[in-house]
Amino acid sequence: MTEQTLRREPGQALIAPRPNRPGLALAIILSCQLMLILDATVMNVALPRIRTDLGFTATGLSWVMTSYSLVFGGLLLLGGRAGDLFGRRRMFVTGAAVFTVSSLVGGFAGSAELLIAARVAQGVGAALAGPSTLALITTTFTEAKARMRALALFSAMASSGFAIGLILGGLLTEWVSWRAVLFINVPVGLAIVTLAPRFVPDPPRRPARLDLPGAITGTLGVASLVYGFTRAASDGWGDTVTLASVTAGLLLLAGFLSLELRMRQPLVPLRLFADRNRAAAFAGYFLGPMAMMSMFFFLTQFLQEVRHFTALATGFAFLPMAVGIFTLSRLIPRLLPRYGPKPLAVTGTLMMVAGVGWLTRLTADTGYFGGLFGPMVLMGLGAGMAFAPLNIIIMASVPTEDAGAAGGVLQTMQQVGASLGLGILITVFGTATRTAAAGGTTGTELLVSGMTSAFTVGTAIAGLGFLVALTFRRQRD
Repeated sequence: MTEQTLRREPGQALIAPRPNRPGLALAIILSCQLMLILDATVMNVALPRIRTDLGFTATGLSWVMTSYSLVFGGLLLLGGRAGDLFGRRRMFVTGAAVFTVSSLVGGFAGSAELLIAARVAQGVGAALAGPSTLALITTTFTEAKARMRALALFSAMASSGFAIGLILGGLLTEWVSWRAVLFINVPVGLAIVTLAPRFVPDPPRRPARLDLPGAITGTLGVASLVYGFTRAASDGWGDTVTLASVTAGLLLLAGFLSLELRMRQPLVPLRLFADRNRAAAFAGYFLGPMAMMSMFFFLTQFLQEVRHFTALATGFAFLPMAVGIFTLSRLIPRLLPRYGPKPLAVTGTLMMVAGVGWLTRLTADTGYFGGLFGPMVLMGLGAGMAFAPLNIIIMASVPTEDAGAAGGVLQTMQQVGASLGLGILITVFGTATRTAAAGGTTGTELLVSGMTSAFTVGTAIAGLGFLVALTFRRQRD
């Protein structure tokens, strides 16, 4: 039987046999995942130049980041179900194509509105492709050890991608332009779209419904919440639109949960949370990005606007974090079977609490090695230890028919956590700076005052992650 020969299993549609180069299939899938994650942070370093070129306001600038993460996270559940219905490889390729085209449009954007629209379109493409990355890994690698190694590599990409995005963003912004941060996706996306149909196996489709009411209420609910928090940063909590947005968000999310309880094929199957370790892993994937976004968003501005780092130097400032995350992620396949999830998660989240807490002591005179290098190392090692095992815990135990839904929920937790976390921290920053300004604080001290307040809340969020880590079962499974 040749590589292109099709086979039929009882009761299933025609499917292609596994390619004889699974390593190449994994490389294609991981390249796509890295591209999607990079764009959650790659533009952080370029934000000051984007604000100057396109005329963003200080608080409106956060929508360059939030619009992508929000749409990505809000539509991931729908993307996972679409993969079950229309084919995971098809959604993977379609999403990569949409992402590539919207990156090209964003690179040519001449106004703030067009850039935000392109970022929204990127989020749509990422939501179509994202859930299928995990599902394709679990169906391509069926042997336990091979699957764990592949999932560990996926963890490394998913976790270190945030920090790598800052480094790549610094390089491109400094050497070329902030527009190159978007243009770099085009050749990578074209390679993925060209190679995936040939080398990535297409698992059989399963009967599914899209659950559009659930997707609409869930996405609008999260969007309303994030918009409310972001508006509160500039207009305060007494603003009518702010209160209306937050209230609408809560009501829509309550409606989403009500719909999911009644649906025969919900976007979020509640059986995914029946296992205690899996439920704790989902919660950890939600809280981790919430805490880490405080570092990515505010530290890039601290380094450039307070310490006057170049974009290139700012990107490389995050190298210790990226190295720490990637190194620990590579060790997880050996550490997780030996120690189990609880010791790793507890130790890792404690290191994260210490790392973010250290940043609450920033002043306008804080130097890199005196006050930033240590937190970077702690956050890198802590995130790698705490969060790299989580998708292994989730994806290694779900039935094949739930792989798409589980992948969608996992990445939804990550992206919505990042969006909501940034919205909360922007609100804290805005409130703190207004209070400090009323007390006579000005200049860089005003910025630092708002940042340290945001880091204080980020420390509390990391503390919640520690409490979740305590709920993991002890068995080494």
